[in-house]
Amino acid sequence: MNDISVTPQPRVRRERPKVVTLTERAAERVREIMGRAEKPYAGLRVGVKNGGCAGQEYTLEYAESAAPLDEVVEDKGVTILVEPKAVLFLVGTVIDYDVNRLAAKFTFQNPNETDACGCGESVTIQPAEPD
Repeated sequence: MNDISVTPQPRVRRERPKVVTLTERAAERVREIMGRAEKPYAGLRVGVKNGGCAGQEYTLEYAESAAPLDEVVEDKGVTILVEPKAVLFLVGTVIDYDVNRLAAKFTFQNPNETDACGCGESVTIQPAEPD
């Protein structure tokens, strides 16, 4: 009979992918805005709410503190707090800051979007499927 000895290998956790990331342009703009804020903030809160003609809208706001269930993402020197109910809708999203001749705004490149309204203010998002 063969005695086989197996040495257990330590579990190596792979780094969890970030729910959202920022382009360098977006990170620079957030740092600039936060630096001019009238008081210190814990980060930028990102979420999704029902509304608009396509059904959902992205939300961005200053966050005074992290809520207990927020997903905390650190990216390019910016703290992003993702609302718990929005995590599955935002997985894989890249936030950019777009400037053109008529407007300057944050834009969302979300692989979970299935539709958008003509004005670009609202979207339809399907939650990401768990692996």
